[in-house]
Amino acid sequence: MAGHSIPHFQNDGGHQAIEIGVKEFMCTGASVPYDHPHIFIDMGDDNEKVCSYCSTLYRYNPKLKATETNPPGCLFTFQAT
Repeated sequence: MAGHSIPHFQNDGGHQAIEIGVKEFMCTGASVPYDHPHIFIDMGDDNEKVCSYCSTLYRYNPKLKATETNPPGCLFTFQAT
């Protein structure tokens, strides 16, 4: 599988909100096997968006890099099988 350029985020910690440094991303819900369908979310002109599957609130924070989250540890990484 080729690498992906759109960051994927997960919410294993059950956080009410996650700050991210991008406005276009994928939400996975949680880590496998507790994930939901990986959906593309585009904030557009807004600074926050709620995932329609898991209800995680994502907030855009321009001070964060594309792979950083607040709280830390919410970047989803693909595990090789």
